[in-house]
Amino acid sequence: MTTPLLPGHPHLAYRATPSGQDLYLEGVRLADLARAHGTPLFVYSRQAMLDALAAYQRGLASRLAQGKALICYALKANSSLAILQLFARAGCGFDIVSGGELERVLAAGGDPARIIFSGVGKTRAEMRQALNAGNGAGIGCFNVESEAELDVLNEVATGQGKVAPVSIRVNPDVDAKTHPYISTGLKGNKFGIAHERAVAVYQHAARLRGLKVVGIDCHIGSQITEERPYLDALERVLDLVEAIEAAGIPLRHIDLGGGLGIDYHGDTPPAADALWHKLLARLDARGHGAKAIYIEPGRSLVGNAGVCLTEVLYLKPGEQKNFCIVDAAMNDLPRPAMYEAYHQIVPLAPRTSAQAGGTVSQLNYEVVGPVCESGDWLGHDRVLAVQAGDHLAVLSAGAYCMSMASNYNTRGRAAEVLVQGEQATVIRRRESAADSFRHDILL
Repeated sequence: MTTPLLPGHPHLAYRATPSGQDLYLEGVRLADLARAHGTPLFVYSRQAMLDALAAYQRGLASRLAQGKALICYALKANSSLAILQLFARAGCGFDIVSGGELERVLAAGGDPARIIFSGVGKTRAEMRQALNAGNGAGIGCFNVESEAELDVLNEVATGQGKVAPVSIRVNPDVDAKTHPYISTGLKGNKFGIAHERAVAVYQHAARLRGLKVVGIDCHIGSQITEERPYLDALERVLDLVEAIEAAGIPLRHIDLGGGLGIDYHGDTPPAADALWHKLLARLDARGHGAKAIYIEPGRSLVGNAGVCLTEVLYLKPGEQKNFCIVDAAMNDLPRPAMYEAYHQIVPLAPRTSAQAGGTVSQLNYEVVGPVCESGDWLGHDRVLAVQAGDHLAVLSAGAYCMSMASNYNTRGRAAEVLVQGEQATVIRRRESAADSFRHDILL
């Protein structure tokens, strides 16, 4: 007998065992992984990632069949090489924001021609690196974010004797109704060209001999849970497409970015396939069905595929709060400290009153880590029946956790495991203290 947890976690469930219940990811008991590999430990479901990708593939099926769509996985969500390799083998391109991410894609076997380079601060060195990737053929497209960047990229490309394919990111001034730190489509954000400047900037780009204008790009934010911001942004972008083409500059593709949210805590984002059916219908209705569509999903492909396992170190009762101190911390899971983000926290083996023998009470806990910061918390006001030595799972930890992890307090970053059916494979070894100061130099 299995008991699913959340609609967003179809491959994570409790299974009845002789001793009670145990939490499984696909066919693997997570307690076994915690014992075998230690904690903190990130564990990912291969099938959950492929299922999430399949929803986009269904929504874009007609365009993919014609070679007029490209799903570019956004590396910043989770850049572990094995995960990149999985998406490359599944036919994805990649959305990168640094030269380091470019190197990761190439190391994982990604096709340079299917890489989009986004980001507001590309350096000249990164531009040269991207132009010369793939034995000199270069990447698929640069998403350019400012007029100054256009001029620098033109200078670099002509200096290399190359022509850089470019898409200009426009800022549609659409409110994605998400956390202000991950909102990217408003006038006050640092991203993109202002909507009213777009035609003039495209005309300038078309005159630069080191650039070839191939598309238009838009990305309005992350963890978006409503379809309306996408539809509004599309209308604004199509207005610009028509104005740009009326100025004599043809556009081959429209890049609508990513940002679709996941279920962290009862969130109800639209299904990717249903959303894209609506967006494509609107594209067709406005006469742009022949253009290629690029998208850049990240969190929605990996977020609910991953969990972080952690051990309870101490229980610390207090007059105002009870603290459950675990071995995972803000350096492992930065989202709560950075965004006040909610992650569900559940035991790997829930205790029953009979098992507890009446000694383990269900209490309201602040779940905190060992880092020396008051901001080092994973969850507020969590009702748990636990004792030292128990293991917990922090859910929805596949995105923006390991990719944002640090060595703060000289804590080695966690190991990572990929689950496929009943098989579990280590895809990243745990870092030692020596790893964290390997590049330090003594006097």
